Amino acid sequence: MDSEQLFLDQFEAQSEAEVSWLKKMFVFITQHVCPVLTGPAPPAADELLTGGAVSDVCVSLSVCVVKTLQENMAATHTLPVSYRPMSVSELVSRQHLACVSHLSWSTNQHRVWAREAELSLPGNKALPRVNLLLIGCLREGRGGEWRLMDSSGSIRCECLSPSPQWLNRPVFLPHWNYIPHNASGQDEAGGFMELTGSPVLLCPGPEQGLAAVGGGEGLRAVGVREAAGLLHNRVRGQRLSVCGQVGSVCPLLVVAGTTFFCFTLTEDKHMLPVLVKDSSRLWWSQCVCVGQSVCVTELRVCVLRGWRGNNILCVTDQSEIHTDYTPTHTPVDDTHTEPQSDTPPSVMSHADNNGCEEAEPETDVVQSGVRMKWSRVISYQGTVTEVVSEGAGLYMIDRKVGLCLVYQPSLRRRLRAGDRVELHHVHFLYRPCPDFPPSMLCTCLRSSLRVTGFSRVGLSPPDSACPSDGALPRLLLEKNTGVSEYLWACHLSSRLSHSLVPSVVMRQCVCVLSWRLMEFVWRRGTGGRRDIYSEMLDEPHTCPLAQYSVDPSVPQYLSLSELSQSLQSTCWSSVCLSSLLPPGGSSLTSSQINAALSWSCRTLSSDPRTGETLRRRPLLLVGVLELPSQTSEHKHTLQLRDGAAAVSCVVTETSEEEEGGQRAAFNTAWIGCLVCVQQFTMVTERFLQSDFPSYQHLDQDEFITHKHCRVYLQFSLDHLHILSPSVAMATHLRQRGVESGGDITDRKQTEKTEGGQTAGRKRRRREASSSHSASSVAMTTGPVGVGSWPCVSVVLRVEQKEGVSWRNTGAEVGLTLHFSIRAAVIGPVVSWGRDPKNGPMTDREIEKEKEEKVVQVVLVFSGVSARWFPLLQPGCLYRLTAANTQDPSVLIGCGVSGWSEVELHTDSALQVQSDWRFHTLTRPLLLHTFRQALSPTVLSVSDVLDSSSELVCFQGLVSDRISVNNRTTDSGHTHTGVRLTVCDQSGRSLQVYLDLSHTPYPPGLLPGNTLLLSAFQRRLSRSGGVYCSDSPVSSVSVVSLAQSSSARPPPAPMMHLGLWALSREQRSPVGRVKGHVVCFLFVQLQWSCSLCGSLYTQSCSSSGCPSSSSVFQSKAKLVMDDGTGEAHVWFSDDLVRPLLGLAGSQWEGLQRALRVKGHIRVYPRGRSLVCDADSDNSLLHFLLCVCSSDVVCRSLSLTCRKHNNWRPDEMRTFSRGDRDFMTRTTRPLQLTCLHLDTD
Repeated sequence: MDSEQLFLDQFEAQSEAEVSWLKKMFVFITQHVCPVLTGPAPPAADELLTGGAVSDVCVSLSVCVVKTLQENMAATHTLPVSYRPMSVSELVSRQHLACVSHLSWSTNQHRVWAREAELSLPGNKALPRVNLLLIGCLREGRGGEWRLMDSSGSIRCECLSPSPQWLNRPVFLPHWNYIPHNASGQDEAGGFMELTGSPVLLCPGPEQGLAAVGGGEGLRAVGVREAAGLLHNRVRGQRLSVCGQVGSVCPLLVVAGTTFFCFTLTEDKHMLPVLVKDSSRLWWSQCVCVGQSVCVTELRVCVLRGWRGNNILCVTDQSEIHTDYTPTHTPVDDTHTEPQSDTPPSVMSHADNNGCEEAEPETDVVQSGVRMKWSRVISYQGTVTEVVSEGAGLYMIDRKVGLCLVYQPSLRRRLRAGDRVELHHVHFLYRPCPDFPPSMLCTCLRSSLRVTGFSRVGLSPPDSACPSDGALPRLLLEKNTGVSEYLWACHLSSRLSHSLVPSVVMRQCVCVLSWRLMEFVWRRGTGGRRDIYSEMLDEPHTCPLAQYSVDPSVPQYLSLSELSQSLQSTCWSSVCLSSLLPPGGSSLTSSQINAALSWSCRTLSSDPRTGETLRRRPLLLVGVLELPSQTSEHKHTLQLRDGAAAVSCVVTETSEEEEGGQRAAFNTAWIGCLVCVQQFTMVTERFLQSDFPSYQHLDQDEFITHKHCRVYLQFSLDHLHILSPSVAMATHLRQRGVESGGDITDRKQTEKTEGGQTAGRKRRRREASSSHSASSVAMTTGPVGVGSWPCVSVVLRVEQKEGVSWRNTGAEVGLTLHFSIRAAVIGPVVSWGRDPKNGPMTDREIEKEKEEKVVQVVLVFSGVSARWFPLLQPGCLYRLTAANTQDPSVLIGCGVSGWSEVELHTDSALQVQSDWRFHTLTRPLLLHTFRQALSPTVLSVSDVLDSSSELVCFQGLVSDRISVNNRTTDSGHTHTGVRLTVCDQSGRSLQVYLDLSHTPYPPGLLPGNTLLLSAFQRRLSRSGGVYCSDSPVSSVSVVSLAQSSSARPPPAPMMHLGLWALSREQRSPVGRVKGHVVCFLFVQLQWSCSLCGSLYTQSCSSSGCPSSSSVFQSKAKLVMDDGTGEAHVWFSDDLVRPLLGLAGSQWEGLQRALRVKGHIRVYPRGRSLVCDADSDNSLLHFLLCVCSSDVVCRSLSLTCRKHNNWRPDEMRTFSRGDRDFMTRTTRPLQLTCLHLDTD
């Protein structure tokens, strides 16, 4: 009888399907399982073949398999005909999706299982079920792997609680998951198995005991305490068997090609380290778990080099491990169960997390405002709910606890969402990084992570934002930085992947870029050398995670789209309209209210320590500096761009001619640089059209007809950190190094002693140069090398720049941007084989014969070429390059001399083409005579007030700004004019009028900023005051930014009334005066119509006015004397109450008392008490008493504006008795009080 029939006779098949299934099962066992057992095998497998032929073994094994299957079925003694056996090779080659198999499940049980899995992890799908049978032999693989093997191949197996008794035994797997090799983050060829349940041993094995191991007659196991004594007294050739409880299990390490791991055995307070480096025993790493009682045999004492020469127990090739060991040597069962007698270490879960936070130590070292804290070592168990970044080793447990595994080698099986894990000797950190959950768990080389339950859900697609290439862990291994810095770099890498990839940088560069940013922001040195043996074995425990830094003020990265959206969304929601009105806004009329609300500004600082900001932490921006695009809202400025948005920027930089002085940006090398911006100001300009009838209606939005805002940034280029320089910037930095006499990286020590902005500028150049050369990752946004195309160029020095405006040039349909500059030609047109960019000048570029005669040329910019407006500044040298040509006439023909002796034209004009490029020559090496700027003379505000020139170029600090509206237009942009008040350091001020009806809106015209106003007309008003207005050739540039949002202009100069009255010129329109009140000349209190300004009693006195609202207005006039002269000073509205010394309740009482009559006028005229009101009025008597009281007639300190309606002296006649006297009288000095000092 053949073997197959002998096998079939063992069962009573009731159907053809069962007979067919039995035949297939026997063939499968014969072809795939038996060859593994009959071939070369470990001794445990040989025992199965003793006493029988191969055919008998196949029959007996097949019978054992079928009976085992019947026992594991939900319906007992039935054959699983719906399941089919599958070989390992077939599984790997055909099963391309992750799946699950549970032999004992019914369909309803699987549905419940899948529903529970998907509810616990929303957004994930449960693993699909397959009806497959896996049978083979568990064998040891490379590096401590467990593998299921049949004759067709082998596959790696991950087990929850493996037992040494499973090894080299034929097994049947009733419960398992399969994860194919193409799954997310899995690089294992062929995938791997997850044994969700214990395998079923198909043949019983011999009982395991100490007497049966290694011929162990007379071999006894000693405890940890006794073995610790033998460890210090090393005896050559001695072998020990030690039993104890596992205290810690270290991960597998590979050092110099040797794979090993360590674990410790404990007994009471004694600890014994065990080293496992024998390749045939590395599989122990999956069997040993913390809290388990084990016995290890045949250990020898050896010296572990690198660990302070300490002795350690080392596993030999005869060593065996016995899990669930008890001292009574009770034989253990074939299946592995958790010990009941052992007391496992205290394990925390997410329910105990609050206790961790309360117990977190709050003391320790504080370094430079950064708090240093000690971590707490705990054990924890929970469920992985999110894979934050697999490549960076970051996960989320229980949706509230972060997990960082980067300080350990990468796991052989990557964690998936849904895995239940148990961690021992893990470090608990509280708030190490504000971008991660407050509670963080971090594993070191002494920590152990054990998966206690495999995930039930399928694999999620990889997040494109996760740095999965492992660059960050490699950088951490090289630099050995702290965990706080690493976490911040990981979060930044994820954010940069969204905002910069792929339009700005390649994805492969994001990790290096974020690491470079981390080193720049944190500015901390690398950590010390990591001692792996001390980290695993020392007591007390020391590792890089023992101490960590807590810095709540670490910068927060924002993408430019997030920044712009946040500023625009909070533009109106963060402001109350009444707060935009000047003091005393409740007394303003409708026209005054709407004019005051037409323009307002909100400035936010990037750092909360320097002013109001958008976030609680300092902000960090990353982007590429570019010229303004055609779609840019602001045409006067550069823009900062990332992959999603662009924001306009008002930028300045340090002038090279004046050390420490700021000026408008002029260096074109910044174009194309990838930069980090830390110190900046966010500006939101609000524009509002409204028809509010009164102050009381400000909360009613129906009176708002139109509103919009403009968002931009302000910063200095000296505060930027270059992450990836453009080609021109790299040339500029190299040129700086040559001019300084060496490598700029060699000047670190000398630059530490330099202060101010000069040191900051040099530090920026040094960092940019070093960052450009330190990394092998190319991240430049422009071309990698200099241009290889032929070109022609000419060197120019800008003399004067005209403002940009909208004009109809005729070249294009409609209005286009247009401006022009007047420049001096330094030399002839030169031909180049490739673009010289901003390289040093050569002898060919100098006009040697005509150095005394400077040739002028007018460069005309229109359309696309007008984008160069922000970087072309008077006094700077530029190389104008026309690419893709060798014809000098391209730059000749309009007054420029050529290399080929081309005649000059009398009219010098040159139309700049869209593909021409300007390169700033910051330090020409061969042309010393042109290093000094020959820009127009820049005057101060005082110089302009005293000057008689009609066209002036001056510089001043903006102290006030008012919009001049043109409400006749139908468009939303009705702010066609601006009145600026500018002052200098002396406090003298000047008003400047700008007409914006034909120009792009200029950003940066804010109080606190310093402006350079070129080619403005100096004018005299009808009253004799000096003011300035723009002309078609006027230009405005921001040369210096406000230091903070609370910066105030310098105080007005102190003036003497006598001298101020004699001055007929508008030398000081605003000044401060101190004097004594002589008397009141006039006081008026009135309720006025908020719409037309007429007298308002119960209604408006004007018959045609429909207004039903009124405002309370007040005026006063007094005589003031400071000893040098007298002046008549006018006060209005909010200044009258403090002038009269009345309390708020008294002032409100006056308003109520005046409601019926509507107004009152009082003329005290000294103490004669003359007035035009009823003498019996009690309100009149009250005001007369107040005006004549000593409290009111006191010394005052005022800031006033002088009236300029100057009149000649008057001839007046006085009679005394019978005689008449004629004399010349001077009209008193007339002042309007702007501010009253109450001190």
